[in-house]
Amino acid sequence: MESYILFFIIAVATILSPGPGVILTLTNAIRYGTSGAIGGILGIAFGTFIVAGVSATGLGVILATSAVAFSIMKYIGAAYLIYLGIKLWRSPTKQVEASLGGTKNRKLQFAEGLTLQLTNPKAVFFFMSIFPQFVNYNSNFVGQFFLLVVTYSGLVIVIHALYAHLAKSARGWLSSEKGGRMVNRVGGGTFMCFGVGLASASK
Repeated sequence: MESYILFFIIAVATILSPGPGVILTLTNAIRYGTSGAIGGILGIAFGTFIVAGVSATGLGVILATSAVAFSIMKYIGAAYLIYLGIKLWRSPTKQVEASLGGTKNRKLQFAEGLTLQLTNPKAVFFFMSIFPQFVNYNSNFVGQFFLLVVTYSGLVIVIHALYAHLAKSARGWLSSEKGGRMVNRVGGGTFMCFGVGLASASK
């Protein structure tokens, strides 16, 4: 496969860029610790794998060519982001240190991360625009596809785990009621902004 290293660099830069997934990971890590963010990280990574598969199928083509399908997917994703933002904004303030013993249900976190990724139409278009640049269709397409997707999903896990670890180090100055409230407000507000931005975005 040609330019695998270039794909690797682009993938790293893309995953490092702040987005809804990163905010979810940071918020979970600050509130529940590094291990408490694992469920959401795995959900995002698995969602990435599914989105990559969708982008290589007829559904991806439909989303790319149909304004109606794109709009439906876009507004579903925007509504979910806004829902997460309101939910976090209104959630009870908890001191970060006190939450170490009671991590959030990992199945719920996994579902949140998965849904977050699956309702993001921009992810589909990212894979539809990136994959063709790095795949030789005259060779083993399936093997190349899985290499790229596994690479990307693996990078999601590694980079988000690093984000979670860095967020954990901020627990010291967020271990007050005021700090916990700030986590809720900043995280919730950011999710809502992402939702509004997605709803107003065009292809």
